[in-house]
Amino acid sequence: MRLVGVILILGLVLGVTALGLAENVKRVASIMEFQGTVEVKMGKAAWQSAQKGMTLNPGDMIRTKKNSFALLNVDGKAETATVEVKENSQVKLSELLENKKDGTQSTLLDLALGNILIKAKKLHSEKSKFEVKTPTSIVAVRGTTFSVAVEAIE
Repeated sequence: MRLVGVILILGLVLGVTALGLAENVKRVASIMEFQGTVEVKMGKAAWQSAQKGMTLNPGDMIRTKKNSFALLNVDGKAETATVEVKENSQVKLSELLENKKDGTQSTLLDLALGNILIKAKKLHSEKSKFEVKTPTSIVAVRGTTFSVAVEAIE
């Protein structure tokens, strides 16, 4: 009888812990359109050609070659932002999270090289954040259109 009680308590503790962890939900981005040579790297997989409608997850990277661009939609229906990845650019979707409990969203793009144009919508709450990291800085946005550029060191 004691064993059953211990198992029930352990199950309850694990269930509550799992619910707490489930508060943060991963969000996605998708490729709305692109032109030229655009490649994606999903997780640790090799670089592959981009496809219209392709879903990108946190940790995925996208790069464009000369005379190329890609238009990304963060959150499916452009609810958060659209991101235009200009030619000769490489960006990583470092963080795309939503906290269901407090209604906040967290977006972090890591621009390694090149230029991106972001059209960010008004954030869902005061605690939500939309940031772009470069090798030398981090830019935070509250809802606007802006461009971030990183030049190669020669």
